[in-house]
Amino acid sequence: MSRRSRRRHTADAEINITAFMNLMVVLVPFLLITAVFSQISILELNLPATTPAAQQQQEDKKPIVLEVLIYNNRLEVVDRQTGPLKIIPNTAGKHDFNTLVKTLKAVKTRFPDITEITLLLEPSTPYEVLVTTMDKVRVTKQVVGTDVQNAELFPDIAIGDAPPDQQKSSSTGVTKGGAA
Repeated sequence: MSRRSRRRHTADAEINITAFMNLMVVLVPFLLITAVFSQISILELNLPATTPAAQQQQEDKKPIVLEVLIYNNRLEVVDRQTGPLKIIPNTAGKHDFNTLVKTLKAVKTRFPDITEITLLLEPSTPYEVLVTTMDKVRVTKQVVGTDVQNAELFPDIAIGDAPPDQQKSSSTGVTKGGAA
């Protein structure tokens, strides 16, 4: 008889999902509201041309092939065909992005059809410096009348490795053959 009472007792049990439903009622609107604030920005980048023939052919067509070399102690704005345009030393231990933007605006004024730029950086370059540089070379603020608008500088960005820092090796006395 005790077996029958146990069976009846377990057969009469109900599932109470009220607490779970209350949780869902609160959780679903919360997740929907917070999903609006999650955004992903994607910026397309290009790799520099690797074949010398293709690279030389592209450079012959363009009046300027613009590069920004990012070193720990300076930024260099360079035309790959003619050489350095401006060397911008750090100010107060940080990269001087204001001078970089002024230099790029002057280049854009002179060559308005050029949209490509290559950022060459050292392996030890912090991620924040790369992202800030990408933002500065892509778009700038421009005052038109009383409004401030975004003006396009060089939106087609390619990234690559910078050549070894010649100033660093010459200042420490190291030459190509070894220590001085």
